[in-house]
Amino acid sequence: MEIIKTIVTDLFKETHLEITKLPQSGSPRIYYRISFRDHQPVIGVYNSDVKENEAFFGFTESFRNKKIAVPEIYFITPNRQYYIIEDLGDITLFEFLKQDRGQEGLGEATIEWYKRVLEELPKIQLLNEKDIDFSLCYPRAAFDRQSMNWDLNYFKYYYLKLVHAHFDEQELEDDFNRLIQFLLEADAQYFMFRDFQSRNIMLHQGKPYFIDYQGGRRGPLQYDLASLLYDGKADIPEKIREELYHFYIDQLARYIEVDKTKFETYYIGFVLIRIMQALGAYGYRGYYEKKSHFLQSIPYALQNIRYILRNKTLPISIPTLWNLLDFISKEGNLSSPLEQSKHLTITIQSFSFKVGIPTSESSHGGGFVFDCRFLPNPGRIPEYKEYNGTDLAIQQYFSQYEVVEQFKRSVEEIIIMAVDNYLEREFQQLMINFGCTGGQHRSIYFAEWLAKKLQERYPQVQINLNHIQFPELSKRFVPNQ
Repeated sequence: MEIIKTIVTDLFKETHLEITKLPQSGSPRIYYRISFRDHQPVIGVYNSDVKENEAFFGFTESFRNKKIAVPEIYFITPNRQYYIIEDLGDITLFEFLKQDRGQEGLGEATIEWYKRVLEELPKIQLLNEKDIDFSLCYPRAAFDRQSMNWDLNYFKYYYLKLVHAHFDEQELEDDFNRLIQFLLEADAQYFMFRDFQSRNIMLHQGKPYFIDYQGGRRGPLQYDLASLLYDGKADIPEKIREELYHFYIDQLARYIEVDKTKFETYYIGFVLIRIMQALGAYGYRGYYEKKSHFLQSIPYALQNIRYILRNKTLPISIPTLWNLLDFISKEGNLSSPLEQSKHLTITIQSFSFKVGIPTSESSHGGGFVFDCRFLPNPGRIPEYKEYNGTDLAIQQYFSQYEVVEQFKRSVEEIIIMAVDNYLEREFQQLMINFGCTGGQHRSIYFAEWLAKKLQERYPQVQINLNHIQFPELSKRFVPNQ
């Protein structure tokens, strides 16, 4: 905050100012509102991910050159981690629709705002290489096979497994691949905003402004439309959703020729992959990061899945995935860990310090962070680079060091004292984090070791083991009651 204060003081020559940290959502970016006595407020931003920042800076310049309403950037520090931007206020499209919602689901004023947004969407999507620098796209240049795989695995590991959905791994992977192959057939030479939803649209000075587009990349037209119209908590009634869908098609047809049948065929597929990606995000943010407001969006996403399954079809066979979607639409809601049990739940996490220390939003905020970076690092040895802390080779590597055993004894002594105390006082949550440089070897090894120790000593306790950099290794240990 002090760096932000220094920047704005020098930039605006104002000494009378007030800095307020704004609530964080799913992003690790930190936002501050800076209010002045003699100047309009501005927003200060800190983000350590320079590549993501460069995408935001470059896309902002391109959008503003094309008269697309996005915030103005006033200043960027030389290290590209801090920047000052225009303050667009607090009224998002989502906040507006909540206040304007009527018996039919959306008020007339909200519908008109959606139409104004959809008039702008094709202008964004049809930007080409002359208008925008696609080399800035991060973390992927396009919504390609790798991007889709990431989203579907996010759904599998952070939603399906958390709701205990039973499935054959290979059959599900086969269906994922069939769905991806189908979606890759769609024309994808456009600019895809990626997270085009009501919370990323600000209503400012009588028009819609767009934010949070640093994840933009090449992609299909259908994805952003699906993101907006199947935006979970916006809860757009189907009749209005259809009206808005056709309104968008008419707007798009002003610029390019549209094969309406072909467009809708792929659209349904992108609706499904968008909803699955969102469910994975809700599971991760809501369950593991304890941000319970994300869990509130799950029933709306499941409702949207039910509608798709009952009213739409795809020209491909994905029976395992289709049946899983049917299962979760009926029985797959994910409640907060705090709601699931009044007993103690211990969350053990491995993480990378490069990404940042996980935060806890439990009622008391209790927990530990153990820094494993001072211990021997197998990641520096070439033959161990592809292994992780669950592999026997890594376990054998650590077994030769007395300092590792000393560390274990110290950790175990501290944690047992804490768990015994938490049980006695009937606390519900304890978080224990192990961090190392990459979140691959040391942190995973010690998280796995401690989970096993605590499972043996406290069989009545729920243990959630979360490997942040390797979510496919995460697991839960159900308590014996």
